[in-house]
Amino acid sequence: MKKKLFVLLSIVLSLFLFTGCGKKEETDAQKFKKEYESVNGTKTSSGKDIRNIEIPEDNPFIYKEAGDIVELLEAGETFAVYFGYNTCPWCRSVLPTLVEVLDDLDINKIYYVDIHDIRDTLEVNEDGEVVTSKKGSDDYYKLLELLDSVLEDYSLTNSKGKEVDTKEKRIYAPNVVSVIDGKPQKLDTGISDEQTDGYMELTDSIKKDMYDKLKCVLECLEDEPEKCGIGC
Repeated sequence: MKKKLFVLLSIVLSLFLFTGCGKKEETDAQKFKKEYESVNGTKTSSGKDIRNIEIPEDNPFIYKEAGDIVELLEAGETFAVYFGYNTCPWCRSVLPTLVEVLDDLDINKIYYVDIHDIRDTLEVNEDGEVVTSKKGSDDYYKLLELLDSVLEDYSLTNSKGKEVDTKEKRIYAPNVVSVIDGKPQKLDTGISDEQTDGYMELTDSIKKDMYDKLKCVLECLEDEPEKCGIGC
């Protein structure tokens, strides 16, 4: 009897391992670390070195789709969200400092939306008119509406170097946004004015400027809305 029971348990255990049930599911933190570190040591199509960055195993990033953020905004939730994508040079410049600020403020959850493929693509044609060469997703346009108060106007440059207003706003990469009770409070790229190139070496001064900008955005989650961003 004992021998039969042992054989039965062995079979069950083998099936459990064979079907992968014994494997732990990848967490969002692990997925985020893997996604951003996967391009370390690689180059852009133009031959530039992509900035190497390290992301902690216990990072607070949680994957969301644009539609999920729309629902959170409409439900009146309080949260922070980071818009970016893994090969964006400005995102990779800012990200290690963003992680540092989140840790210092004890913020253990920030949503992450990969913005790369959901935005529209606008161009200025030969007549100087703004045309849409690729439409954005419905949820992207809804985000533009809901985040309108903190988004910047979007302009393009024509062939003569003149700025042309697209009459649209834009979610850039990176953008970090704080939301209180469904109302966007503050947005910043986190990029220092001293950084003129996404691939340049980051000085201590640049990193401090990044830190201060991102801290100003994320402190809003603890401050009263009417005081958000004062003194930043």
